[in-house]
Amino acid sequence: MYEEFFNLSIKPFELVPNPEFLFLSKSHKKAITYLDYGIRERVGFILLTGEIGSGKTTILRNLIKGIRDKVVLSKVFNTRVSSEQLIAMINEDFGLEVAGKERIALLRELNEYLVEQYARGNQPILIIDEAQNLSPELLEEVRLLSNLETDRSKLLQIILVGQPELRKMLNSPELRQLRQRIGVSCHIKPLSLTETGDYILHRLEKAGNRDAVSLPAETVEVIYQFSRGIPRLINIICDFLMISAFAEQSQDISVELVREVVGELEEDANYWGDEPATVPAAISAGANGIEIDSRLERVEEALVSLARQGGGSSDFIDKLTSIERNVCEIAGGLEARLTVVDSSVSSILREVKSLKEKTALLEKRNEIEPDKKRKGMLGWIAS
Repeated sequence: MYEEFFNLSIKPFELVPNPEFLFLSKSHKKAITYLDYGIRERVGFILLTGEIGSGKTTILRNLIKGIRDKVVLSKVFNTRVSSEQLIAMINEDFGLEVAGKERIALLRELNEYLVEQYARGNQPILIIDEAQNLSPELLEEVRLLSNLETDRSKLLQIILVGQPELRKMLNSPELRQLRQRIGVSCHIKPLSLTETGDYILHRLEKAGNRDAVSLPAETVEVIYQFSRGIPRLINIICDFLMISAFAEQSQDISVELVREVVGELEEDANYWGDEPATVPAAISAGANGIEIDSRLERVEEALVSLARQGGGSSDFIDKLTSIERNVCEIAGGLEARLTVVDSSVSSILREVKSLKEKTALLEKRNEIEPDKKRKGMLGWIAS
């Protein structure tokens, strides 16, 4: 749609796991190194985890693409199955006949096939994607498959791929034996702020034009904050940004355009999980560092003004609580900038707490008249 306008050969931010677009962040490089080592050393169990959209499937596609000649693969992507169905899918992907056969027959034929492949010098590998959907019983079934071995070597290597919940499952006491058999384990982390900018440019370059759009540092920062560094969310945001820029016949991607696009996405669909509003709302109120500092300055001014005015204790505390809530809201979406604004946030919250305590103390004592009470408050604040 917009490829010609931006001088691109293909769309740069499609969601398909295309190995040609694989971006090697520090975490991705580590995962690929671990996987390659595990396969070369014929490690029995390999574990690969990462958030939804972090690039696990792309790494797998890249792994399969560069696999060695002697490797034979079985790939299972549907994990909401019974024990018999799981074994049948494994056998079928290895090229075995499964129709009308029960579990015992399927296991016997799988063992015979693996022994045959070992005799030929081949290396059978089973990849189970979305493994977090397997029940503990099925995970135990997978562990038993690793018992298929000779005196010198495992007959089957197993790569478990899943979301972070998979690690929690493996930490349960009932899966202790499986956990102890995992020889290689790696977790794909979200991209950093710098990696997010490099990732966007990398995909544009792979699509034919690294300079297709202008991306100021502030724009990249907002994209990073909204996407949380998850490649799939970066792709979703950037694809809509390209469409919006094309509609305006512009090559400039502004901070305002990012906020507008993300707002529209959030109205149409929840891309941010169970709590979509937490990060986007906080950031949309001030993701840009200058606007964040501006908001904090306004809060500080309101606090000083309130301290000067004094007032009745109930109303005073209500206003302080409102300021406290406002500051916490600003801080809620600032994980990447907390080191910059932490002292300001902490200072304001300490002052609010102090004023609350002093107001409550004066109210409790109830030793002065309303007019004197206000003056007494000002005296406390000045001290």
